[in-house]
Amino acid sequence: MLEWTGWDFSSIPANVDETRMQNEPVRDYVLRLAETKCEVKMGEAVPGNFILAADTVVILDGQILGKPINADHAKSMLKSLCGRRHQVISGIAVRRTENREVLVDVCQSCVQMRDYSDDEIDAYVLSGDAMDKAGSYAIQNPEFNPVADFAGCFASVMGLPLCHLERMLMQFGDYQFTNLAGKCQRNLDYHCPIHQQVMAGMDVG
Repeated sequence: MLEWTGWDFSSIPANVDETRMQNEPVRDYVLRLAETKCEVKMGEAVPGNFILAADTVVILDGQILGKPINADHAKSMLKSLCGRRHQVISGIAVRRTENREVLVDVCQSCVQMRDYSDDEIDAYVLSGDAMDKAGSYAIQNPEFNPVADFAGCFASVMGLPLCHLERMLMQFGDYQFTNLAGKCQRNLDYHCPIHQQVMAGMDVG
């Protein structure tokens, strides 16, 4: 998704402890992980550049569904999600390389899965696409096409709410507006009904 922006960027694993604290609210959890990843020291980062970090979780019946540990785990999660409604929460954090102050934001979307079959689950997991996804699915996968409907931010369900990112970056005085909402919609071939509200600072999506 960052390739859509036209920015030069490098992707670096943060390798932080992602253990959830006891009784930690999910929104606090994803924001803490995003902020912790963003605070990791980047030895080769150029002063003046931005450091972006994000974390996404799937919530079903109050339980977090993270990335699957193996194929059987992926199948189990997909079966539990089949035909049901759940929430996807993405936390994002941004800072300057030379500044420890971190800006954070969160985006929550509601997703309704379609009634896919066990054979479809098996084929999708066999494709490998499920293995690095929270909840074991990609909303944008055209073959599996797991989602029947959703409310919120399509890009956030993919893992990075681009409108939320841009409104954070606009808090930096020298940031050049990139129209991430337009780039997102063109690449997804999708009309987003909430991008104007998000850019206006409303807590939607």
